[in-house]
Amino acid sequence: MQEDFLHYLWKHKKIISTNLKTTKGELITIVAVGKHNHNTGPDFFNAQILIDNQLWAGNLEIHIKSSDWYLHNHEIDSNYDNVILHVVWEHDTEIFRKNNTEIPTLELKNYVTKTALNNYQKLFSNTQKWINCEYDFASIPEFTFNNWLERLYFERLERKAVNIESILKLSTNNWEAVLFKLLAKNFGLKVNGDSFFSIANSFDFSIVRKQQSNLLSLEALFFGQAGLLQTDCQEPYYLELEKEYKFLKQKFNLSAQNVTALQFFRLRPPNFPTIRLSQLANIYFIHQNVFSKLLEIKTLEDFYTFFQIETSVFWETHYTFGKASKASKKKLTKAFIDLLLINTIIPVKFSYAKQLGKNIDEEIIKLLQQINSEKNSVINKFNSLKNVSKSALQSQALIQLKTEYCDKNRCLKCAIGNSLLNKI
Repeated sequence: MQEDFLHYLWKHKKIISTNLKTTKGELITIVAVGKHNHNTGPDFFNAQILIDNQLWAGNLEIHIKSSDWYLHNHEIDSNYDNVILHVVWEHDTEIFRKNNTEIPTLELKNYVTKTALNNYQKLFSNTQKWINCEYDFASIPEFTFNNWLERLYFERLERKAVNIESILKLSTNNWEAVLFKLLAKNFGLKVNGDSFFSIANSFDFSIVRKQQSNLLSLEALFFGQAGLLQTDCQEPYYLELEKEYKFLKQKFNLSAQNVTALQFFRLRPPNFPTIRLSQLANIYFIHQNVFSKLLEIKTLEDFYTFFQIETSVFWETHYTFGKASKASKKKLTKAFIDLLLINTIIPVKFSYAKQLGKNIDEEIIKLLQQINSEKNSVINKFNSLKNVSKSALQSQALIQLKTEYCDKNRCLKCAIGNSLLNKI
């Protein structure tokens, strides 16, 4: 039995409310369940309860056992002085206020239907499952499911916005700098994301602006800070980068002391750091005021057009310095651009709009519904239970569902879990 389940039963009035009585036999009528408190203090504020026709207004505390009151030291905490009713699953001792008056107790186990208990036990059974509701996942009504996924997506977006706000503060409120850092992180993908982010943080964004008209200079800056110009290579392009980086390092007093080492191991060659850094440099060489331009773009096709980016010429025949490969244009693919939109562009646009007090939710939904669903082990498993992830909106929401609800057993806070608990 979880205390959260008792909170759920009380909050949603999922109890047999006729002939409710305290453990002393006093008749109880619930006038108002109160406001659920998720912080410290009593579990529900401002409840209204009739006890033997006497109206009480105050707070309410919920425990598995009555004795938990003393286990949690509530008897010496003034926050609990105004508790008017103690709601427990099992009553095992009397509870008294500081002034020695007894707090009325409602023992819930006598007022919960067998159906509600069976649904709860089924959901939280000890059987080894990927998610608690996997056997019933496909039975959830579409309306409930779709509304919940949309809410989950924006919950995920809000969490990303908090991270973006912290980066904004560290970037002296420069949105162009924030976008650059987050784009860099995304260009590093999962393997090198932290490394690319540390590279972007290792110099002031004003240096990018100053060198933006010179592609070699931008590449030298990125490669040099990444530690990729420390080999013995005699290729003319490499020697030019090395010379330019020495100049930039001295001019701007650059240090790569806090840069995280790059990884090439187990990466497909198109995702090698060398290729991704060259592509990132080309974005800032081709486009001035990247943040302002991306703010103006509304359609998926226009985003694809904006990100029609390649590497510099050298990387058309190389993946690493010193080793030639078959010639090929190394453009940003639509799938990669989709990842940039999902993980960087949309969160940044959302955060910026939020700062301005604007609501762009509909614009975001419309855009995400046009982007293909992500493909990973989590999404594949959900789709095996129910063919649900058809767009990026749904795949992002499902990731939020798995990591923040399923993995943490927060079924009682989940619309899907609530739907299953309410089954007749």
